[in-house]
Amino acid sequence: MNTYDVAGLKEGATFSDDIFIDELFILEPAGAEISQEVLDAVKAWEFSELTSHGIADKKISVQEDSEESHSNNDDIASENLKKILENAKIVSGQDRLASVQSVYDEYLAYINHVYTRYATHHEINQENLAERIKDLCVFIKENKRYVLRITPSTQKRSSNFLVIHTMRSTVFAISIGLQLRLPLSKLIELGVSCLLHEIGMIQIPPQLYITNKQLSQTERAQIATHPIIGYKIVKDLKFPLSIQLGILEHHEKVNGTGYPRRLTGEQISLYAKIIAVACSFEAISAPREHKAEQSTFAAMVELLKNSDNQYDGTVTKALLYTLSLYPIGAYVYLSNGKIAQVIDTTPDNPKYPIVQVLEKNQGQEAQQSFQTNDSDMKIVRVLSKEESNDVLKSLNVNN
Repeated sequence: MNTYDVAGLKEGATFSDDIFIDELFILEPAGAEISQEVLDAVKAWEFSELTSHGIADKKISVQEDSEESHSNNDDIASENLKKILENAKIVSGQDRLASVQSVYDEYLAYINHVYTRYATHHEINQENLAERIKDLCVFIKENKRYVLRITPSTQKRSSNFLVIHTMRSTVFAISIGLQLRLPLSKLIELGVSCLLHEIGMIQIPPQLYITNKQLSQTERAQIATHPIIGYKIVKDLKFPLSIQLGILEHHEKVNGTGYPRRLTGEQISLYAKIIAVACSFEAISAPREHKAEQSTFAAMVELLKNSDNQYDGTVTKALLYTLSLYPIGAYVYLSNGKIAQVIDTTPDNPKYPIVQVLEKNQGQEAQQSFQTNDSDMKIVRVLSKEESNDVLKSLNVNN
């Protein structure tokens, strides 16, 4: 990791890799020019150094900002997304998963852009955001069996927690919305709500939500303010009320034990109920430095138990039918002694998903797919993360 003195950077500096404010927050993606406003904001935050795995490509003198350059900088992430999405449409077969991964990564960069833009300029381009969420809804509908298999590494998650948590939660939320057959206009609002549901966290010290130490009551109370902060942000920017409420209420519980207003049942908005389930499933199943990673199967079982009636039953059932009881992406041991990966759901029975049997030295295209059942293709158990890694290495599977 290379270190750069903020005082020595000038407007227009670019880097060959992402440039970080700290270990948790990307300032600009690779190749994007750093504006004077961003540099001023970093100095105001009292950051003296930036880090990057890449090198500085150029450092040029400060120039007068033009209206056109502001517009170009604001849309750069969106334009990249559109290009990647167009390319993904023509890819099929063996390269499909890699193509979906490239779109996923570009959305991570876009989310980072949205959060950084608000942090430095107090702006969110609503029209642009709605269009990108619309594209994401269509993309997830067409590629669900692939996009739900993507899980970031612990190292990558730790380096940019908010962005990765936001992306995974948004994918799950939109998938639930599709299962509930929400119209596209509602899916877009849901997606926007979920993408911005953690925007209030940018005003919370990151060491409070990325830590393995027990928080004090004061620190927990500080974190609990983020839905209110996020609500105020989108309210001031005049987002629709439905989006405002989705952000404000995403930590409310059906039984009234949530926050910030301890709402119950039907008092909680639908978007908030969906985000609550998506966000919780993501958090339970996510790899972390400071806790043992639970499988997606364990996360699903925990949500379905719905201890103390915390979650909306219709929403948790929609998650079940979206991912199956053995969620897409999980590696499983079958009753015939084979190892397989869950790749799709069976619409009428979430207990029997579609699996792809892993064979030695065979790529994804050559592997056979089957629907599981209760006899010769029964799922016996889900493999742990360590077991999955060992199996993939031993079989030399190109996954």
